[in-house]
Amino acid sequence: MKRFFSRAYWQDRDMEAVMGRLLRAGVLLSGLIALVGGILYLFQHQGIHPGYHVFRGEAGALLSLKGIFQGMAALRGEALIQCGVLLLIATPIARILFSVIAFLIEKDYLYLAITFLVLLIMGFSIGGGFGG
Repeated sequence: MKRFFSRAYWQDRDMEAVMGRLLRAGVLLSGLIALVGGILYLFQHQGIHPGYHVFRGEAGALLSLKGIFQGMAALRGEALIQCGVLLLIATPIARILFSVIAFLIEKDYLYLAITFLVLLIMGFSIGGGFGG
């Protein structure tokens, strides 16, 4: 059996198919989590009429990963929805990380450098850029 991190192992497999499955799984999982969260949210907030004349931002607890995970443990619908959105955002980032690893294994240093630059730009943008 060929080693998982060897070039020969990955030449036998279609990298695009693996990446396609990664993206499909991420989108489906995030959609499922958000759907379950939406259904829970509707059941937990029955009969409450929102006041649309005043904007209320996201609850403070849902602005951190710790708060989201605590909300999920308590089965709060809005925390599950937030987790689904985060997973949806993380899916293309996981694809880029997978590409970095694949190009490293293939020893394709030009594409590795370009992909790593894209990863840095995305991280910089998500981190808030210069203002964050």
